[in-house]
Amino acid sequence: MRILHTSDWHLGKTLEGRDRQAEQEAFIDEICAICDREQVDLVLLAGDVYQHANPSAAAEELFYDAVSRLANQGRRGVVIIAGNHDNPERLCAAAPLADRHGITLLGLPKDVLQPYLPARADRVRRVDAGASWVEMALPGCDHHAVIAALPYPSEGRLKELLAQSTDDREIQKGYNERLALIFRDLSGHFRDDTVNLVMSHLYVRGGAVSDSENPIQVGAAYAVDPAVFPEKAQYVALGHLHRPQDAAGGAAPIRYAGSPLAYSFSEAGQAKSVTLVDLLPREPAQVREILLASGKPLVRWVVTGGMEELQRRVAAGDDANAWIDLELHLAQPLTLDEIGLIKGLHRGIVNIVPKVGRTRADVSAGESMENLSVEQRFIRFYQRQTGAEAPDPALLELFLELLQDERDNGKNPGDLDGEEAPATQGKRGEAAQ
Repeated sequence: MRILHTSDWHLGKTLEGRDRQAEQEAFIDEICAICDREQVDLVLLAGDVYQHANPSAAAEELFYDAVSRLANQGRRGVVIIAGNHDNPERLCAAAPLADRHGITLLGLPKDVLQPYLPARADRVRRVDAGASWVEMALPGCDHHAVIAALPYPSEGRLKELLAQSTDDREIQKGYNERLALIFRDLSGHFRDDTVNLVMSHLYVRGGAVSDSENPIQVGAAYAVDPAVFPEKAQYVALGHLHRPQDAAGGAAPIRYAGSPLAYSFSEAGQAKSVTLVDLLPREPAQVREILLASGKPLVRWVVTGGMEELQRRVAAGDDANAWIDLELHLAQPLTLDEIGLIKGLHRGIVNIVPKVGRTRADVSAGESMENLSVEQRFIRFYQRQTGAEAPDPALLELFLELLQDERDNGKNPGDLDGEEAPATQGKRGEAAQ
């Protein structure tokens, strides 16, 4: 049996407001092509299908198209669980239709699946099922797969699941103890003649995190010990962490497939992939990683030579198809015109982080405010009020736009050497409204 493990699609997610639907369509095309080329029998999508609990119509259409293609008219098994970003009920709204195509959707740990037996023998068959588990017969496979599929197990959701089958003493146990109890019960469906899998969406202790993940662990309270996973499992397919990685300490391979796209600059330089697993009953898993080529790379530029060096790098074609986080070292603060110039140089520049050589400590006590430009005076005011080196370029741009509006209306922009900026010269309570 050949299994493709993927996770954390985050359909609908943008990068600082930049639309990424075309990149998401591209990675779906690539994953579908891999499934066909590698003759995959079963796809596991381990949560965070969407970025938002209320996904856009475009994101939902992309998801439905993707899973329909992956299922190959019911000839390939697909199992999908909700992650911490997903609305469980919204994700499973199409479950009755999905069943007919060999697609299994699980939103909450307490959700009870039902067997589904299509008339045609060359279609995926759900031969047995229950709360957070399913046994599947897959076309072309001589053995069944038993999957303990636990959607994002929040504290409250675990209590709901345990309340169905255990007493109050079990509910009061710690998070790891409760997870171990649930996986122990689910593994009771594993057999020696089946391929035995676990999938979930959680944080295993020691995993490498990224900025684009919403934390689901509070300190160590929800950091899962690898020992909670049942020894009978042959492979543990996880979602939540965006860097593809293995988790040490389990009896079987425990793996995060990672996100198919880099979703924050903390993921710059990461190779994205899906995981292929070959399994037979009672045999160790054969695991390999297939790198993905779709999606723009995320890169960080540190430009120490100011605007001239930046222009040279862009002219040379550096990272022409990338999203760029730019750290730009300057002798003077950026002007509004320079910000516009930078945005026009490379459409992929997402963030501009100026590092200005002149800080408020460099301005001598005898230097007259009248000798500074309005931009420099605003920056000095900002530095005095916040203690920071310089305002964000977007804030500076907004200030200059407001300033120009004031000038267009014939008003005096005021003096930034006071305790408050001109736009807040009135009462603080009025400014806050």
